[in-house]
Amino acid sequence: MTSIKAPRATKAVRTVRGSRARVLPPSFHEDRHASIAEAAYFKAEHRGFAAGHELEDWLAAEEEVDQRLMGEGRAS
Repeated sequence: MTSIKAPRATKAVRTVRGSRARVLPPSFHEDRHASIAEAAYFKAEHRGFAAGHELEDWLAAEEEVDQRLMGEGRAS
C-alpha cells in the first residue's frame, strides 16, 4: 500500500495563479481561526445566543477578521 503525503510549504513564497504570494505560517492560521471564533461568539452573545444564526455569525466574523488583517498587511 502506498501512502500519500500532503505537500509541505518549504519556501518563503509560492506561485499562486501566476503571481507570487507569501506562505503564511500555521500559527497565523491558528490565530485567525481563534479571532474568528471569538468575534462570532460576541456576535451570538449580542443577540442573546438565539439559535439558527451560527453560520451567519461565523461568516460575518470571518469577513471582519480578514478585513482587519488586510488592513494590518497580514493577509495574503
